[in-house]
Amino acid sequence: MGQKKLIRFAEIETFANVLQYPQHMKGQWSTFFKNDHPLTLELACGKGEYAVGLGRLHPQRNFIGIDLKGNRIWVGAKTAIKENLGNVAFVRSQIDLVTNYFAANEVSELWITFPDPQLRASKHKKRLTHPRFLRLYQQMLKPGGFVHLKTDSPVLYQFTKKVIELYGLELHEATDDLYSNEQRSEELKIKTHYEGLDIAQSNRIHYLRFSLPPTPLAVDTDALLKQWVFDTEKE
Repeated sequence: MGQKKLIRFAEIETFANVLQYPQHMKGQWSTFFKNDHPLTLELACGKGEYAVGLGRLHPQRNFIGIDLKGNRIWVGAKTAIKENLGNVAFVRSQIDLVTNYFAANEVSELWITFPDPQLRASKHKKRLTHPRFLRLYQQMLKPGGFVHLKTDSPVLYQFTKKVIELYGLELHEATDDLYSNEQRSEELKIKTHYEGLDIAQSNRIHYLRFSLPPTPLAVDTDALLKQWVFDTEKE
């Protein structure tokens, strides 16, 4: 591990706005933030541009970025400290452990911003909009809470649209060319470091906003989704 990473890992240990695997916080986030404001999570947050950007836009809401990479979290956490954004925090953890840290109905909204699209069909279960993850989100999201996906990957965009269709999720907004809409909200104008790289070379940003039902998604439908993936996507 590089010296810079080691320094950052050591420094986040001292940051009050960074918690690592905080199982003791489940159901206690209103105590941490010292208010009962709505809580939004940014999953696989990277450098936390969305958590910080949303925190600037909405001082009466709380935001937590979640990622495993401590050296990336350092960037967002340091920015939040410098700007005195007391409504922004970070959790270092794998995403599939998220229900260890958040209780039922504790989260109002989720943002998934430029996650790894896991392009190989054999890796589709690792996509953060796969039903196995959506079932986790259901355990902590308030009824009607939105899930936002922002990606430059056409594969992940179409996959998520198929998930919404197969599982009967409620779709509120969908576009395969977000920036063609000059009237988009201030939230959708926030840009991440990875967005600027255009790794997928699609030259377009795709966006979906949907919500999950209160009952768990049908496990039997997973086989239909898998078949669709292998029929339509190339390895």
